[in-house]
Amino acid sequence: MFFSIIIPLYNRPQEIHELLQSLTEQQYSDFEIIIVEDGSRIQAKDIVQAFADRLDVHYYLTENTGQGFARNYGFGKAKGDFFIVLDSDVIVPPQYLRQVAAGIKAQQLDAFGGPDAAHASFSDMQKAISYSMTSPLTTGGIRGNKKHIGPFHPRSFNMGISRAVWERTKGFRLSRRSEDIEFSIRMIAEGFQVGLIPEAFVYHKRRTDLSQFFRQTYLFGKGRIDIYKIYPKELKWVHALPAVFVVGLVVIAMLTLLNVLTYGGITLFVQIAYLGYAFLSLYTIALFFHALNTTKDLLVALNAVPAAYVQLVAYGSGFIQNYMDKICFQK
Repeated sequence: MFFSIIIPLYNRPQEIHELLQSLTEQQYSDFEIIIVEDGSRIQAKDIVQAFADRLDVHYYLTENTGQGFARNYGFGKAKGDFFIVLDSDVIVPPQYLRQVAAGIKAQQLDAFGGPDAAHASFSDMQKAISYSMTSPLTTGGIRGNKKHIGPFHPRSFNMGISRAVWERTKGFRLSRRSEDIEFSIRMIAEGFQVGLIPEAFVYHKRRTDLSQFFRQTYLFGKGRIDIYKIYPKELKWVHALPAVFVVGLVVIAMLTLLNVLTYGGITLFVQIAYLGYAFLSLYTIALFFHALNTTKDLLVALNAVPAAYVQLVAYGSGFIQNYMDKICFQK
């Protein structure tokens, strides 16, 4: 099986160096790499060309159209039997392509997705964010895996499609924000066999601080409403849980303020606020100990608590904002 690895790139030359270096160490050698520089101001052409003696790598510079359409451009240039899409901020373990090939054959897949993990070299905050994005106690429980609600939807940081899928679907229809979910829904609707290959994981660096993480996850929440507008049946109750969490935080804050203003004179408000604080306390403790058990690292577990709160608040806020704009006010 010949793989074409498609990597859209936008102003991140330092990331593509690490990814290409990891691809030089693959145990499976039958592949090409297509880099699509999506209108970057800071270009990586020299970095990519430095790997030309070790990798079958091709570099293309296009106008900025968004990562979805940049991947489509790469599909059009690809020679492979199977196209693999990776984000530029991943590192690929040596066995990755071997596991992909084995998983495709074993499950007879037309398209696949793989999980992500934290590399030992990542900072404590990056590891905490990685935990938050994969934890069953956060929106990680909503993202695609074998146990989640509904069909599995591959995500574009680590996914692959056969040439037949590309030829029938013509690739991504959305350029940005939830473009991978929309594409996955369409693949499944076309009758293609789509599945998870658990062994085909990548190390996903994601964002390096909480402010960047907030902005990214806020867009994820908005993207869920974008998908609902196209495919109403794809919105499940579980997708609204972060929004419920945000509303709960606001209610607790308002009740606390009212308690202060009334000197605790409204007993019902006091009781509801106390129940809210009790829930948050239990949730925080559960987060910490689950993160500690998962990562085996005290500092990562301590960082995982604020990372999880940022993720839930950002996703829920984006969900609420876009719901109000797109559903309530029909913007």
